[in-house]
Amino acid sequence: MPLALLALTIAAYAIGTTEFVIVGLLPTVARDLDITLPMAGIIVSIYALGVTFGAPILTALTGRIGRKPLLLGLMALFIVGNGLAAVSPGYGLLLVARVLSAFAHGVFFSVGATIAAGLVPENRRASAIAMMFMGLTVAIVTGVPLGTLIGQTFGWRATFVAVAGLGAIALAAIALLLPANLPSSPPARIMDQVKVLGSGRLLLVFGMTALGYGGTFVTFTYLAPLLEEITGLSASAVSLVLVLYGLAIAAGNLAGGRLANRNPVKALAFLFAAQSLVLLLLTFTASATVPALVTLTALGFLSFATVPGLQLYVVELARQHRPAAVDVASALNIAAFNLGIAAGAWIGGLTVASTLGLGATPWVGALMVLGALGLTVVSGVLDGRGKKTEAVHA
Repeated sequence: MPLALLALTIAAYAIGTTEFVIVGLLPTVARDLDITLPMAGIIVSIYALGVTFGAPILTALTGRIGRKPLLLGLMALFIVGNGLAAVSPGYGLLLVARVLSAFAHGVFFSVGATIAAGLVPENRRASAIAMMFMGLTVAIVTGVPLGTLIGQTFGWRATFVAVAGLGAIALAAIALLLPANLPSSPPARIMDQVKVLGSGRLLLVFGMTALGYGGTFVTFTYLAPLLEEITGLSASAVSLVLVLYGLAIAAGNLAGGRLANRNPVKALAFLFAAQSLVLLLLTFTASATVPALVTLTALGFLSFATVPGLQLYVVELARQHRPAAVDVASALNIAAFNLGIAAGAWIGGLTVASTLGLGATPWVGALMVLGALGLTVVSGVLDGRGKKTEAVHA
């Protein structure tokens, strides 16, 4: 693999860290800014919404900019966003800073995968893309707990200073290692995205993605306060739990890919059913340390196990229903993941603020995942009908 891929992986690591590290810092941020936990949860939602709506629009608008200057500009925006978060005196400016970082995130992953694939021979493109996204996975395993520990020790602003430093390293790596003459594919027009959204079958999968992935974030967003207030763990112990959770996520992502290879719909139905069951179980195990850790490990494993299957399924359906816009459909599914994060964090905030309270977030998330299971079953039935129709015409 060329060294240029290392630059993309470092950038993915920095971006992955800034997206998820806020989860471990919510209680600290809420106390420091004198805001409620649900208000702090909006910091997660606003970032995800920035990725959801910023990625497709900004990717289309920046399509004619050279790839290397674009990546350098995105990392500069990323550094500014995290630097601004570090010096934010109040809640409002912190939200603005998170949106700026989210814009950089959305466009980076939209164009980064294409650049990674173009750096290697055709038979190694999947491996190159996987290597870039490995930065995201490693960020969940190491960057998030380390950033949480920094925030708990030196204050949450120190975490954003550290993440801005990671962005500066990524900026230097891109400047030094990435070739100047990177090929660029024709920009995806906004109308192409509208056409994809006009496909009912693809909208069904986007709904599966948003509900299934977002259901976990009803709880995951408030995992730190849940562990501190209900399980009774110390703030420093939360960082260790996040390491365990991250390792489970990495293992689940690999296992989910293998499981989805043969039949993504059956795999997704099984995984969504298991995920909703584990979330429901967490409602009862959260108050005891060992059962809570076992349940959380299972939840971490399942929460990202659906990601490969959802991406594979949307590509398969796009080839059938919108063959001219497979890449656009894939990008919009990434937007659906982030829409799910935003919705999950928002619903989690409403749950915490209601009479149900923090302890209800797991079973509320389970209801969202059950919605994804229902859509998966419907989509599977429609697939079966389509195959029967093809067989009759044949």
